[in-house]
Amino acid sequence: MEQGLRHYLVVTGGYWAFTLTDGAIRMLVVLYFHLLGYSPFEVAMLFLFYEFFGMITNLVGGWLGSRIGLNLTMHIGMGMQVVALAMLMVPDSLLSVAYVMLAQALSGIAKDLNKMSAKASVKTLLPKGNNDSTLFKWIAVLTGSKNALKGAGFFLGALLLEWFEFRGALAILSSSLFVVLIVTLSLLPKGLGKAKSKPKFSQVFSNTAAINWLSAARFFLFGSRDVWFVVALPVYLYSVFEWRFTEVGSFLAVWVIAYGIVQASSPKLLRRSHQGKGPGGGAIMFWAFVLAFLPALIALGLYLDYEPQLILITGLILFGIVFAINSALHSYFIVAWSEHDKVSMNVGFYYMANAGGRLVGTVLSGWVYQSQGLIGCLIYSSLFIMAATLLSIPLSRKIA
Repeated sequence: MEQGLRHYLVVTGGYWAFTLTDGAIRMLVVLYFHLLGYSPFEVAMLFLFYEFFGMITNLVGGWLGSRIGLNLTMHIGMGMQVVALAMLMVPDSLLSVAYVMLAQALSGIAKDLNKMSAKASVKTLLPKGNNDSTLFKWIAVLTGSKNALKGAGFFLGALLLEWFEFRGALAILSSSLFVVLIVTLSLLPKGLGKAKSKPKFSQVFSNTAAINWLSAARFFLFGSRDVWFVVALPVYLYSVFEWRFTEVGSFLAVWVIAYGIVQASSPKLLRRSHQGKGPGGGAIMFWAFVLAFLPALIALGLYLDYEPQLILITGLILFGIVFAINSALHSYFIVAWSEHDKVSMNVGFYYMANAGGRLVGTVLSGWVYQSQGLIGCLIYSSLFIMAATLLSIPLSRKIA
């Protein structure tokens, strides 16, 4: 086995382990703090710093990774997640909103350090002589498997909570991740992704037009998902369709897993369109344009009140498939269009835009649903995707 492929598998394995804990801790926090009597708004606020500090981390983390190496930033992220999990093991009397928000902020920093490091390192690990199609496959598998495992983490968190209660679940997750940290630390080379020259912090803001357009499109793409998926959808399923909490959680977990599988399979699904080479920039605009119609059609179906459960579930499946293809293309292009020495900073800048879109989408999901319902959230989603489509026009003629 080539050394680059072996290191890629180690990075992917570490990323998988981290992602399982990330999905599990979200489910643990939502379920346990609901049991403690927290209101839905208070539970939502627990994740606000998670997204906000993730946005800052992506901006700083890319610069940090280029200076000290992606291997080190990835393991710093793992270590911070271990601490974040341990912080929640204190007695219930100490679990105030502010304290849990602090722990979630730490978890958000850890998540984005780990994600940025894993994705940026792929380009440095790819064996020389491989084409853009191979890069597309590696990125798609890493990203898709991550999302599938995050969905599996939802199941894992609920299962551990039922079997071992809150603090027992946290102890299992934190100790397991610590073991993975030690193993990957010993297997990966030092200085992975470290730039030959020390970049200045001012260089974190990309001066490459394609990266800027792609990042702007990413902001609206992920805002379009979270504006109806984070708060509005689970509340709607529970309050309007009268699903039980377990049904809501299981459905969303299966959706995320299926989304990840489609994302990982995107190179095969798009093989005919790019004929064995890496896809061209026009694919971003085309698939965003297709996606823009889906939330609007779901909103129309709900407005007409014709079999709303069938409309919503079918629409969610179609949205997940097309959104997964969009996300896979974006994840590929940010790496493909980055120079080797700037890949960590470009990926960090790009995922800062991603986190910013998720933050805005999360806030709007609660506010718009409260004032305009799920239909209003879906209309906002469609408008966000149209903005992403328009921002992708300058990229339509660019190739990898």
